[in-house]
Amino acid sequence: MPDSKFDSRPLPVPAGRLTRLARFGGLASNLAGAAALNGMQQLAQGHRPKARDLFLTPSNMKKVADQLAHMRGAAMKVGQLVSMDAGDMLPPELAEIMARLRADAHYMPGGQLKQVLNANWGEGWLKRFARFDVRPIAAASIGQVHRAQTKDGRDLAIKVQYPGVRRSIDSDVTNVAALLRLSGAMPKQMDISPMLDEARRQLHEEADYDREGRYLRRFSDLLSDAPEFAVPRMHEDLTTENVLAMDFVEGVGIETLTEAPQAERDRVMGLLVKLLFRELFDFRLMQTDPNFANYRYQPDTGRVVLLDFGASREFPAEMTEAFRSLMRAGLAGDREAVRQAILRIGFFGEDTAAHHQQLMIDMFEMSMEPLRRPGAFDFAQNDVALRMRDAGMELGQDRDFWHIPPMDTLFMQRKFGGMYLLASRLRARIDLREIVEPYV
Repeated sequence: MPDSKFDSRPLPVPAGRLTRLARFGGLASNLAGAAALNGMQQLAQGHRPKARDLFLTPSNMKKVADQLAHMRGAAMKVGQLVSMDAGDMLPPELAEIMARLRADAHYMPGGQLKQVLNANWGEGWLKRFARFDVRPIAAASIGQVHRAQTKDGRDLAIKVQYPGVRRSIDSDVTNVAALLRLSGAMPKQMDISPMLDEARRQLHEEADYDREGRYLRRFSDLLSDAPEFAVPRMHEDLTTENVLAMDFVEGVGIETLTEAPQAERDRVMGLLVKLLFRELFDFRLMQTDPNFANYRYQPDTGRVVLLDFGASREFPAEMTEAFRSLMRAGLAGDREAVRQAILRIGFFGEDTAAHHQQLMIDMFEMSMEPLRRPGAFDFAQNDVALRMRDAGMELGQDRDFWHIPPMDTLFMQRKFGGMYLLASRLRARIDLREIVEPYV
């Protein structure tokens, strides 16, 4: 987690549309006022500042991050989705906002929590529980999770959605996009409409806990032949559109394995990488959110616990076949076949300048290095990530190249990137070629 992690504390979620709109308006006015003052100061010193530089100051970015974290819901989530395509191409200041917004959210005070549960379970719901912890064990952009025990003996994790999240999604997405435009963080020539449409769609899906429960059951069925994974069981009698009840499954954070023996780290990361390729090529269904908090580990059983299926996404067969062709070409070192596969997927178009195409192919070639090497690849002793970051920044600085590929590929890209980051964090050594060859 970044050093700038929020101090998580109880703060009421602004639930009304007008209240949320007023917060956006106040934030925009605050940023504009600060930018104007900064501009006058620089002009007095003989400088001619750019508007973007006036807005993207550390103090302004902190205001944006803090306000979005207070609002939660789509306001907090959409920036992360917009950042998926850009990655290292976005200005560092905007990347810092995204890092702050990946920290734990504030959580609802007890009174607001009670109102939400009364609306979903009816008054008197507490009589069904022997224990219900008011302070959540986790809080994120759309909801928070509480531990509870029912009087009939079930040990549960109860995921409760923040009030007003669903009905504020569309307006929040529009307002965050306007805020990004105002700040100059997104280039004017970049059409982010497809991202915004996708952000709205995905957020509506993630806010539907009935839907998440269905994918929870699906993954449980798909992994019934994999005892090395644990997927919580959903409890339908307590699940609604806004509340998801599931088994509480013991486990420690996956990132705590950094001090585990090398063999244990390698085994766990190998399991997750194999699961990634099963999701892509066998299931054609992927949990696309690579947040480390979605993975837990049971040291006593050696099982990996899988959590949070709200971002589950199904892929058409033609797309998975296109990725199979891309990886096959990458393993063979056939640059022209790589170019054709990238074109087919949509990472660039026929009208993309030749030098931009070559740079994209170079970046893909870098990403294939760990798979081409024989034997175990040591994620702790490599500079692939740094070289890819440098290439991405070079591409991003060229404003003639701002291309948004199909959204399915962005979600897949996010998952692959998250797995690479986790493997690096765990300093794992994995024979990636051995894992991927059966699929390509």
